[in-house]
Amino acid sequence: MTETDTKATLVVVDDHPLYRAGVVRTLLDDGRFDVVGEGASADDAVALVARHRPTLALLDISMPGNGVEAARRIREAAPDTHVAMLTVSEADADIMGAIEAGAKGYVLKGVDAGELLDVVATVAEGDSYVSPRLAARLLRSMKSGGRPEAQKASPLDSLTERETEILRLVADGLSNKEVGRKLTLQEKTVKHYMTNVLQKLHVRNRTEAAVLARESWRKD
Repeated sequence: MTETDTKATLVVVDDHPLYRAGVVRTLLDDGRFDVVGEGASADDAVALVARHRPTLALLDISMPGNGVEAARRIREAAPDTHVAMLTVSEADADIMGAIEAGAKGYVLKGVDAGELLDVVATVAEGDSYVSPRLAARLLRSMKSGGRPEAQKASPLDSLTERETEILRLVADGLSNKEVGRKLTLQEKTVKHYMTNVLQKLHVRNRTEAAVLARESWRKD
């Protein structure tokens, strides 16, 4: 067997091209992995896995078509391909949904390159990984009453603290640029968070998100 044959093969699917390019470069520079395909949606992920039958599919949750749904379809069509989620979402519902869909790994986008490589190597070997902080919180949630989604009274509860913070400012009428200035974030980062918020709340635009948020918070 050659050195290339020993490498784990991966597809990387994320709808943010610059971030995806950085992840791919990190994986290739490490030397243990061979990235055989890239995509930006759930349909891309399923098609790439069907074409290449990689060792591992590394997916974003909040991409078009939903990463959790992509994981579920991959598990059904290519059970030998492992799936890991690389996402900004810390919501219990997303973690549980990904695990139930067949994902073996769940890692946040804030990790450094070394940790990401370790996680990818672990999942590529068929082992599971959820960051200790998220795993502990999820376990507490399950022990306190079962499946996290069953405890959710509102879709707003699926938002992370940062997403909620940004949505509150948007609901107050601030633009993405103004939100970024207030929270010391780049405007494109605020846009990324808002994309996640819209998908989680199942609304079409920031106006609908703001209305939903104001109505819900008024009831509270």
